[in-house]
Amino acid sequence: MKLTRIDVAAGARTYQVQIAHGLIEKLASLIDDAAPSGRRFIVSNSTVWRLHGAAVKAALPDTEAILIPDGERYKTIQTVGRIYEALIRAGADRQTTLVAVGGGVVGDIAGFAAATFLRGIAVVQVPTTLLGQVDSAVGGKVGVNHALGKNLIGSFHAPATVLIDPAVLTTLPRREFRAGLYEVVKYGMISSHDLFARVERELSELFARKPRALEPVIAECCRIKAAIVEADEREAGPRRALNFGHTVGHALEAITKYRRFRHGEAVGYGMLAASDLSERRRELAPDARQALAALITRMGPLPSVTDLSSKQIVEAMKRDKKVVAGKLHFVLPSAIGTVTTVDDVTTRQIDGALRRLGLRR
Repeated sequence: MKLTRIDVAAGARTYQVQIAHGLIEKLASLIDDAAPSGRRFIVSNSTVWRLHGAAVKAALPDTEAILIPDGERYKTIQTVGRIYEALIRAGADRQTTLVAVGGGVVGDIAGFAAATFLRGIAVVQVPTTLLGQVDSAVGGKVGVNHALGKNLIGSFHAPATVLIDPAVLTTLPRREFRAGLYEVVKYGMISSHDLFARVERELSELFARKPRALEPVIAECCRIKAAIVEADEREAGPRRALNFGHTVGHALEAITKYRRFRHGEAVGYGMLAASDLSERRRELAPDARQALAALITRMGPLPSVTDLSSKQIVEAMKRDKKVVAGKLHFVLPSAIGTVTTVDDVTTRQIDGALRRLGLRR
């Protein structure tokens, strides 16, 4: 098993992202090396458990599984409460480790439970979706949604380690895989023209889940995120770049009650809106915007937005956690591989970008 290790400095401590085909089989020893020696509890959902539960239980045979509902709409404080109850009833203590096996929703919920149970226990992230592997499992941002906005309740809680097995992605439906690819495109847009070009060039191989195409892309996204997190763990400055596409994206998810869009799909729309804004402000060259739009189109269909109102989106954005002192901080691309954060995008500009995406007034 060829293992790729990427160090992530998180405040006073460093953890590793470890990537290898077949890594699931080595979970026990890898967790032993990184986490406390106390009891372990797996947090997963029924969908993931049906696909990967047997392999995970074979690797961690004496570990109890806590299964939570599947879906973004269950990313709530009520679901976290179910984890608390299971841990309390089982007599979990501060040496306990939660092992999050699933996509971004499972990772965020389990991470938030770990951050807050007994004022903080260890969590190991084992992401089983492409979006989880390239983005959400790395960086220590954990939390849950509120009916009025996405990720409004949360914390920063670095994992003991992140264990990525690209082999599990073979079970991922094409739509879910594509949702993760939008986040890969985001990393290309914010930090690496080469990564963006690689996705353009190898899109068919990526959709075919070919390891020689997929594993380097996962590793590169993790390296980019590790560097950004090390520079700004708590999102005071440079880490805001990771929000490219998320301002509009989170609003789309919130107003549709987290039922219509996969997270990556909403981010896809958000990137299109942000690049449109940037071109209109003469900060992004037309050919760069067109390249992004063409790549997103090649990747496949996005859910319809024609029945949604731009006014609803603007109102939802006002409740976004990226609003500081009454000003919305918006990440705009200035070239493929470079973004800036601005606080002077007007409501009229946002409305225009959204209507050009097909939303009604």
